[in-house]
Amino acid sequence: MRAKRPTLVITFPTTTAALGWEKECIEKGVPGRLIPVPVTITADCGLAWAMPPQERGRLAELEGLEGLAYSALMEMDL
Repeated sequence: MRAKRPTLVITFPTTTAALGWEKECIEKGVPGRLIPVPVTITADCGLAWAMPPQERGRLAELEGLEGLAYSALMEMDL
């Protein structure tokens, strides 16, 4: 069984928002990946961005970019 580790999880209101987020993160070198929304939380779309919590400061690079809305940001063990 894989050991759980702290992960920053970001959920989105739409699939389009999640895919836009992924595109911008890849272009800016922000670490992470799209994952299915964990069953312990609810979200408007079925995708979430998972990234190391120590990289939280990198989110400032994405602030103010058109169309990059997210629903919630939480830290959990995945």
